[in-house]
Formats: sequence, structure tokens, C-alpha cells
Amino acid sequence: MKPFPDPVVLRSFPRARDAWPLDPATVHLNHGSFGAVPTPVIENQDALRRLGDRNPVAWFPTLGERTCEARERSAPFVGARPEDAAFVPNASAAATVVYNAVHLDPGDEIIVTDHGYGAVTMGAERLARRTGATIRTIPIPLLATDDEVVDRFATEVGERTRLIVVDQITSPTARLMPTRRIADMAAHHGARTLIDGAHAAGLIQDAAATAGGTWWFGNLHKWPCAPRGSALLVTTATDRDDLWPLIDSWNAQEPFPARFDYQGTLDATGYLATPTAIDFIEYEFGWERTREVMRDMADAGAEAIAAALRPFAEAEPLALVPSPVPSMRLIRLPHGLGATREEADALRAEILPATGIETAFTSFGGEGYVRLSVHLYTEASDIERFVDVAVPWLVARAGIR
Repeated sequence: MKPFPDPVVLRSFPRARDAWPLDPATVHLNHGSFGAVPTPVIENQDALRRLGDRNPVAWFPTLGERTCEARERSAPFVGARPEDAAFVPNASAAATVVYNAVHLDPGDEIIVTDHGYGAVTMGAERLARRTGATIRTIPIPLLATDDEVVDRFATEVGERTRLIVVDQITSPTARLMPTRRIADMAAHHGARTLIDGAHAAGLIQDAAATAGGTWWFGNLHKWPCAPRGSALLVTTATDRDDLWPLIDSWNAQEPFPARFDYQGTLDATGYLATPTAIDFIEYEFGWERTREVMRDMADAGAEAIAAALRPFAEAEPLALVPSPVPSMRLIRLPHGLGATREEADALRAEILPATGIETAFTSFGGEGYVRLSVHLYTEASDIERFVDVAVPWLVARAGIR
């Protein structure tokens, strides 16, 4: 098995996990779901909130300018120009903004995949109901290569296809999709592409520029460790002035993206603290090194957990998906566990009070998986704890003796 990397040492912290105020009594192996905010970033956001609370009448009239400055500092991190990027609360909000702007006619077609994030797919379904369009889900095998994925789209796109929604990094299956190739193929057929990059920022250098497509969005409160409620919507589309914030406010007469910079009394401190988060990891360790360490830890952790589960498995536990991402890996659960999304979610809720371990479970193709998710603060002892405590719990939960 691959060796675990040594605990990460940061410039300002002798142990990376000391930079995060995470509960030391809990093993944190699910960064991908909600992120984790370093203490210096929390302190920056708290200071911004205090500044606003001390003098709200001075704070809110300048909030649009402050948000614009944070956008100008944050957009280059995903390879975007500031004038092409708008802050939104999260990935699902970005998808809703786009769905509200898309013009479809009855009989037009929306294509999604079975790897898509549920809330984003639900939004596409609502768009179809509202416009009379149809929606179709393309099944993509878990182990399909990039060429096979592109071929599947090329086969499925028809003359009425107007919108394709596809993940840059899939949430349930933790793999990179060839979105630029899909988007280029779609454009050739007259279709537009919405790229769900919820997990891409930080894991892919210049994620928005790399993705292609008509619109891209990505969370900054996941891997970049910004405060929750910080994401970017990026587009160079000529009709981007059709995009409107979910809240109409006094910037409504401004063009995209300025109209997104000020939305009344919305707590925008998450946006304002985002550059601090991006700069924190760059200064303390470097983003390229961060991706390398996450990859090494994810590989070693997945192999260790798979080895512990292998004696109880009907199929190989280690799911080596094509185009893996740096920080997440899939390990197949014992048969009968997490076979549906609801069952997988129930496991996530049950395992924490039972074992003191936070982790994600996903379902795909009728099988359940552990979605191991690591960051700089993850150490070998966290994986060892999972092997020693969570694996026996899962085996018992599956009724295996």
C-alpha cells in the first residue's frame, strides 16, 4: 500500500490541523460536503461583521464596492476575469440564476447525467416544467473513460437539445468530467452548456477557464476554505445581462456582474473574506503543493480502507474511477449498505454519533460507497481511526459475521 504523507507543517502552524478550529474529539473525513474554515479566515470574517455592526449606516452603502473588490481578487483564482464573475451564495443558487435566464420553448430538450448533483438536477426539472421542455438523463458508467463519456454525449445530443448540465467534478462519484470537450461538441450542435464546478475551485487550477461551456459556477467555501455562502458564477456569454440575482436590490439597473455586488442587508462578509481564504492556503503551503498532498493522502487512505473492507466484500472495494480528483476517493461498501441516496444519507447521520467519525456516503448504480474526502489537516491517524472503528461498525451494520 502507498505510504501516508507526513502531517503537514504550515508557515505559521507546526501542525496544519492547528489552523482549523475543528473538534479534536471528532475525525473529520468529509471536507467536500461543507468545507472547513481556518481560524484566520473566521477571524477576518468576524472582524468584518463587527465593522458592519458598529456602524451599519456607513457599512451598507459601501458594501457593493467592498464586494466588487473581493470579486476582483477572487475571480483570477478560478482563471476568470473579474468582469465575467459574480458572487452568489452557493452552487445551487448559481444554477437557479442561470435557469431563471434560459429561454426554452415547448419541446426543447435539457440533458443531465446520472452523476449530477440532486439539487441542480431538480432545478433543471423545474425549468423543464415551467417552459414545457423535456429533460433526459444520460446514464454514464462509473468507469467510463473520458472518450467514452464524450461519445455518449455525442450519441445522445439531438436537434432539439438546447441545454446540457454536466459536472466538472461529480459529487456522488468524485471524478473529473471532460467538460470542455462536451461543451465544444454541444456548441457544434447548437446547444449551450452549464458546467457545475461546485467542487472544482481549488482542486483544478484555473477551474472556470479549464471547464469551457456557456456558464460555470463553483463553490469557494469547499476546497478553498472560504466561509460558507461564497461561490462564483462565471460567463462570457453575450446574453449574460439576462442573469439576475435571486434578490432584486438597488444595483438592479447595473449590468452583469455589478448588479450582484449589492443585495441589501445580505450578509456579504463570506464574500469579503474569500480572498483571505485563498491567500491563506497559498501563503501557508501553496496551492500546487496542497493538491499534491491531498492526492497522496486520498490515495493512501482509500487503499487502507479498501484493504480493511476487502475480507467482507463481494466486489473489489477500491473504485478506481477514471480521471480522479486530488482530494476524494470512492470505496465500495459491503453489499446492502447505502444502495440508495436516502440510505447513504442515513449512514452519514448514524456513523457520527456511533463512532465519532464524519464521512460521506454516496450511492451510484444501486451500490453504496464511502466518499473519502481529505484536506491539509487530514493525518494518517484519521484514516487509522476509520479502519479501527468505522470499518467494524459498517461490517456489523451490514449484518456480516
